[in-house]
This record gives sequence, structure tokens and C-alpha cells, in this order.
Amino acid sequence: QVELVESGGGSVQPGGSLRLSCVVSRFALDYYAIGWFRQAPGKEREAVSCISGSPATPVYADSVKGRFTISRSNAKNTVYLQMNSLKPEDTAVYYCATYVGCQRGRVENYWGQGTQVTVSS
Repeated sequence: QVELVESGGGSVQPGGSLRLSCVVSRFALDYYAIGWFRQAPGKEREAVSCISGSPATPVYADSVKGRFTISRSNAKNTVYLQMNSLKPEDTAVYYCATYVGCQRGRVENYWGQGTQVTVSS
């Protein structure tokens, strides 16, 4: 059973920061790459970031590069997404998901319930 549970969303002003957390079942963390995608109303799903196994190599969408950082703690079975310099266009529901790999065009295998991020003044 693959389980992913996100937390850490909320409302912030432009320029603010949030850290999302995703607790992942141990099997999934060992077997899959883990990433984040987001879905905003009226917009296409966007793959935001992904981190593969060992070495933990991160990839980012151009829209978040330099502002977001993905990391993982194997000891805590958790993947994090640190989001800095947030913009209104970052507003979306953020989902944690498993992938076979972090290649472009990757397809989610499993995902969590999502956490809302709202950036507004």
C-alpha cells in the first residue's frame, strides 16, 4: 500500500515562504522517485519538482527554478518542498506523488490528497 500525506499549505503574501511536507510509506520512498505537482483552477496540471533516489538528484520546472527546493529525509520518510519568493501564480493545490523516474513528461503513479497554497496580498 502506497500512502502519501501532504501538509504545510496555507495563505501567504507575495514574497513569502512555505514548506510543504509529504510523509511517504517506506516502500514507496525506496522504490520510487518522489515529486510534487500542482493544479490550479482552469489551468493544466504542472509538474513542479522531483527527486530521485541515491544520489538524490532534484529537478525543477522552469517556473520555480531558483525559488523552490526539494529535499528528502529517509530517516523521517518525508519529502519536503521549500517554497520561497512566492508569487500569486504559485497559487494551486499541491500534490505529492510517486514516479518511476524524474524525466520530463513523467506520469504520476500514486498521489496524496493535496494541500492548498494561496499567495495573495
